[in-house]
Amino acid sequence: MHALARQQSRLKKRRERNHVTIRFATFNLLHGVPILGATATSQQPVAAMPPGDDALLREAVCAINADIIGLQEVDVWQPRSAMAHQVESVAHALGAEHWLFAASVSGTPGEQGWTSGSDSHIHGSADDGHAIDQTPLYGVGLVSRLPVLSWQTERFDPAPLSLPLMVPSQPRPRFIKVADEPRSAIAAVIQGQHGVFTVATAHLSFVPGYNVKQLRQLRTWLAGLPRPLIVMGDFNLPGNLPARITGYTSLVKQATYPSMRPTAQLDHILADGLMPSAIASPAVVQPLSVSDHAAVSIDLDL
Repeated sequence: MHALARQQSRLKKRRERNHVTIRFATFNLLHGVPILGATATSQQPVAAMPPGDDALLREAVCAINADIIGLQEVDVWQPRSAMAHQVESVAHALGAEHWLFAASVSGTPGEQGWTSGSDSHIHGSADDGHAIDQTPLYGVGLVSRLPVLSWQTERFDPAPLSLPLMVPSQPRPRFIKVADEPRSAIAAVIQGQHGVFTVATAHLSFVPGYNVKQLRQLRTWLAGLPRPLIVMGDFNLPGNLPARITGYTSLVKQATYPSMRPTAQLDHILADGLMPSAIASPAVVQPLSVSDHAAVSIDLDL
C-alpha cells in the first residue's frame, strides 16, 4: 500500500477509536511552480495562467489533506503566479478558516526594487481583505482547520552575501548567483480538543552559518510559548542538524529535496514537549505536481 494510503487508513482507525488525530504538514511551494510532469523551461519557469488560477496548487494541497500546514516560498498578488493569494487559496482548498501570511519581501524576489517585508505586510483570515494594499509579496504562511487563539511573527535579517544556488529548469537544474533575502516565521497558539499547543513555521537562509544563527533565534523566540510545540519548515539545513541545534525531537528523517529525486532533507518537522505515544503514524514525504520540494506530513494525537 502507498505510504499516504497507509497514513489515511491509520488515521481513520484512530478516529474510529476516538483518538484526536491531527495531520501536520510543511510544504515549500516554490510559489506554485509545476516541476513534476514539467511545464517549466530554463527561460520560462511557469506557463502563463489566467488571473487567480492556481488549480495545480489547490490540487497538491488537497492531496496532503493537512489539518495544519506551514507554507514557505509563498506568493501573494505576484504576476508570476497569476496574481493569486496562495495562502488564502490553500486555506480554501483545505476548508480551513484560520490562516496568516507574513511577507519576507515586498516586491518580487530576484527582481529590481524589492524591499524587506514589514508589519503592514502581515495579514490573515481575521482581517478585512478590502483594506489591504495589494502590493506583490513573498513569504511564509500558516493554515489551520483548528481554532487559533493567537498569532505571532518574527523576521530575520538576510546574510550580506550572495551564493550560487541550484534552481529547477529543463532539461536540467542550473546554478545562478542569488543574494540572500530577509526571512520570516509564524507561530500560532492553537486550541485542541484536550488543550492548547503551539505550531510554528519558518523558512531560513540558504547561507551556511546564517541558517544556524536564525534557527537558534527561532528557538529563543519560541521558548515561552505553550507546549507541545511543533516547528515545521524549510530550514536549509540537512539531516539531523536542526534537531541537534535546537534540542527538539525530529519527527521526519527522510530526504525531501529535490522532489523529483530526493537526496537531502531540507524540510523538517520538529517537536518539543511531545510524548512519543502521540505519534499516530510515521511521517510521509510526498512529491507533488508543484515545487522542487516534497511535502512532509505526520499524524499526531494531541
